[in-house]
Amino acid sequence: MAVIVEARNVRVDYGDFTALREFNLTLSGGDLLGLIGPNGAGKTTALRALAGLQPLTTGEVRVLDQRLDPGATDAMSRIGFTPDIPALYENLRVIDFLNFIGRAYRLDARLAEERIGFWLDQLWLTDRRESKIQSLSRGMRQRLNVARTLLPDPSLILLDEPAAGLDPAGRIQFRRMLASLRDQRRALIVSSHILADLHEFCTHIGIMEQGRLRSLGSVAAVVGGLEDHRCRYQGVFVNPPFDAASRLSGLAGVTAVQVDGGTFSLEYDASPESAAALLRALIEQGLVVASFAPVKGDLEQAYLRAGIRQVD
Repeated sequence: MAVIVEARNVRVDYGDFTALREFNLTLSGGDLLGLIGPNGAGKTTALRALAGLQPLTTGEVRVLDQRLDPGATDAMSRIGFTPDIPALYENLRVIDFLNFIGRAYRLDARLAEERIGFWLDQLWLTDRRESKIQSLSRGMRQRLNVARTLLPDPSLILLDEPAAGLDPAGRIQFRRMLASLRDQRRALIVSSHILADLHEFCTHIGIMEQGRLRSLGSVAAVVGGLEDHRCRYQGVFVNPPFDAASRLSGLAGVTAVQVDGGTFSLEYDASPESAAALLRALIEQGLVVASFAPVKGDLEQAYLRAGIRQVD
């Protein structure tokens, strides 16, 4: 997939305070990065830097191989950014606000009308199109802000706490919409404290602490604490032999073996083909297995395991 955004050694200082340092990131079409960390870790600063809204102290950001400098209107037109606090015109109707955004991006009137209708439907705002923005709930305002972000059809989509104010049903629909955007080969970054949601739809997770991207990898790698191509398996033996642990350790590619009575766990290649080969190898070793499956990790547990401290 084509590289959509690349950040190289980005640093952002606010006077004597460094909000972002040594920030490096490359995302291609189809990548959906969940950005997590405590308040004050630098997540919003990172999103604003990638959106071209925050001047950089050092480093550079490139969008579709165009350097994101002040006045780089072509590159910035390919970016959609939703801040955590919606910036909306209270006295406008929903439809008028979106038409204004369409004109600001110089969209053809017919195309703008089609897109506005589509995103109002996708974000469950069709019945509020004639309503004034000041009458909308917090969740509706957030959905309208996302509609504004997506209206110009950006290649890079940056969302800062987009699920804030959404009810459970709205969060489910929103996750489905993000998965659809991901499947359209756009690059997305979502900053959120709702870790369970991120685990469901993200392809990658980045953990930030004190302005640094402390950890970055696939969801499986971050959750499992392993390299991308490996995972942890767990199973149950039928009548385990006394030397089950040594038999497992003797299998090629198997590491981190643990045996406790009739249960066992180990690390091995993550592909389904490798799992099938491992199961055959267990049987060939005379290890009769009643159950065998990869262990599904939990993003919340991975975050706690990382030992990230809350910023005072």
